[in-house]
Order: sequence, then structure tokens, then C-alpha cells
Amino acid sequence: MREYLDAAAFKDMILCANAALEHNKQLINELNVFPVPDGDTGTNMSLTMSVATAELKKITPATIGEAADCTASGLLRGARGNSGVILSLLFRGIAKRLKGKATADAKLFAAAMSDGVDAAYKAVMKPTEGTILTVSRVATSAALEFAESGSDLELMLSCTVESAREALADTINLNPVLTRAGVIDAGGKGYLVMLEAMLASLRGEAPVYSEEPAAPAADEPREKADFSDFDTGEITFAYCTEFIVSRENAKSPEGLRAFLGTLGD
Repeated sequence: MREYLDAAAFKDMILCANAALEHNKQLINELNVFPVPDGDTGTNMSLTMSVATAELKKITPATIGEAADCTASGLLRGARGNSGVILSLLFRGIAKRLKGKATADAKLFAAAMSDGVDAAYKAVMKPTEGTILTVSRVATSAALEFAESGSDLELMLSCTVESAREALADTINLNPVLTRAGVIDAGGKGYLVMLEAMLASLRGEAPVYSEEPAAPAADEPREKADFSDFDTGEITFAYCTEFIVSRENAKSPEGLRAFLGTLGD
């Protein structure tokens, strides 16, 4: 039974999540049809996490707050694509809640995950269900529910993984683009891969790596999307670009968002 998560355990969880994403990235890429069918979600999530991992490897964090802050900072600077940006937001919320904390119990870590989900939803201009947002929200709800009466972090993360798995399976029903393609969400799959690896880390097991999938039954989701079925639809500028923007304190985030909303698609 593990009641507290310290800096070393958190760091190892992140390293395991990075390894799992790296080994599963092609599987995730093959699911990627939303928001743009460019088959790079796995690569983007892996590249994003690799930057955070490189930063973490440079330090020996004394507290979980320090480890979380280093992770969030690396993810922000290394964010690639929509999935990478959302991943960085999920951990930014976690880092803010854990700031100044030496360790985290189940209740605190669940609250930190919830803050991450809130940050991601608020930052996305047009949140869409049936995506990584949905999977992270449902998974976090399970963590919060467990933490109301439970204290074992391993059991909490196990419940979180199971809920994420169920939410991921349902993405094909929530997002019309996924329904048409017959696949589950790529970003949600990447998030599940990370959670599974983090749980494996807590259990002292190896990260979960992809295996050659068995042929699905007729009523099951496809293992990969047929990209020839898709185009960029109404998107005129089929490019995804990330910027780190410095703003004056007098400028509101809402004002900046409104201005950026007038650019591109």
C-alpha cells in the first residue's frame, strides 16, 4: 500500500510514461484522424514528453512540487501539436496544485489531476468531447471519487486507468469523425498509455509496450484509420504551429485569445 507519492516516485512515473509513449507512438499515430488526419499524434506526444524527461534527468528533485514543476516546464517548452499542448496543460494544473508540497497523498494528487483537466478545458478554444479531454476528465473523476474514502495511491491509479480505458472505448461514439473512421481517439489512447505506464511504475513493473494487435471482430473499432478517407475539410491553413507568447500584465488572457481567434482557422 502506498499512501504518499514523493519526488523520486513521481520522477520515475514520468520516465516510464515517456518510455511507453515512445514505444507506442506508431500505434497511436495510426489512430489519428481528429482534428486533422495527419497521423502524428503519437509522435507529437512522445516528442513533448521526451523534453520533460530530459529536463527531469538533469535534476534530483527534493520535493514532488519541484519534480512536477520541472515536468510542466519541459512539457510547455517541448509541446508539439494539439495533443502535446493539451498534455502540457494537464501537467501545468498538476504542478500548480503540488507547488511547495514535499509529497502528495491520494486526495491531493487527485485534486492536482482535476486542476490539470480544468486548465486543459479552459485553454482549448473549442473543447470537443470524444478526445483526450474526455478521457482525462472521466479518469480524473474516478480518482476524485476514490480519494473521498480511499488512501492507497496504487489502487486509486488503478481505478483511474480502468475508467480511462472505458472512456477511450466510448470516444468512437462521441466524436462523429471517429465514428466515421471506426477508430478510438489517438490522443486519448496516448493518455491511457501514459497512465498505464505510471501505474506500472508504482507497482515496480516495466512500462506497457504495444503488441501486434489481433484482428478485430466486425463490431469492434479498427486498429488503425484509413487516411485516404479524409481531407482537411473546412481548414484553409492546414498547419499546426505552437508559440510561447510573453504578454504585458495589463493585457487579459481573454483579450489575447479573442485576438488570436481572428487569425488562421
